[in-house]
Amino acid sequence: MIFSGSIPAVITPFTQNFEIDFDKLQQHIDFLISEGSHGLVSCGTTGESPTLSHDEHKKVTEFIIKKSDARVPVMAGCGSNSTEETLELVKHARKAKASGTLLVTPYYNKPTEEGLYKHYKKIADECNNIPIYLYDIPGRSVVKISRDLMKKLSKIPNIVGVKDATSDLTAPMDVIVNCGKNFHQLSGEDATFLAFLINGGVGCISVTANVVPKLCAEIYNSWVRGNVKKSMKLNQLLYPLNRALFLESSPCPVKYALSKLNKCENILRLPLTSVNKNTKNEIDLVLKKLQLIK
Repeated sequence: MIFSGSIPAVITPFTQNFEIDFDKLQQHIDFLISEGSHGLVSCGTTGESPTLSHDEHKKVTEFIIKKSDARVPVMAGCGSNSTEETLELVKHARKAKASGTLLVTPYYNKPTEEGLYKHYKKIADECNNIPIYLYDIPGRSVVKISRDLMKKLSKIPNIVGVKDATSDLTAPMDVIVNCGKNFHQLSGEDATFLAFLINGGVGCISVTANVVPKLCAEIYNSWVRGNVKKSMKLNQLLYPLNRALFLESSPCPVKYALSKLNKCENILRLPLTSVNKNTKNEIDLVLKKLQLIK
């Protein structure tokens, strides 16, 4: 198993001129790893990949891999609604020595189940020496990976797991029945982290772990040690933060929260904008209750 535990989907900090702030990014990588994160994801939704150019996308992935310095594995977000574009990004991730790739279901063009299968199979066949994780998030991509398709894809040797952002807590048990226990399941919703572990998952690709990496990592560590009560206590403690960070489209809330902690500027590229006043107040309140700000 390459990826398990608490795996922050790393933000992409920007300067006042909307350039990538690599100094802040390095500081954030060091913070996440020093606080016990078990892996990192580059250029996912939280990393604002839709607003990065291809060149920027590749530079950010390379940077996160280099600055992680093999302390934790890095999963490179490489998904696109174009199979050829995805292939280009996966080949780059492989060359950059990523430990795995995360491939969202193609969005907007709404492929059929046959199209989805051929998309993933082509990438797996041409890049058969890097682990591939499917990314099932119908709320953003419209299409969903069906039970039958998941089973079919799991038989391709280097498709090794799935990030599930459906919030369906029966899914892990269903996937175990259809795909086996060796098909790795990672939650894509922070609020379902612990429930996902209980139902057969192995970790969470997390937004919240950008803000409180130590607490998120400890949910998993306590679970592995058999201290379920501590995991439950931490999970309940973090629920208000999990909720607040999804009051508006992610990563807008987490960027604001991190700006309050002086981890980055509250700057996003259009069409994303900063959260509204009510959301800011809600996030401030949660951060104060967690004693992260005064």
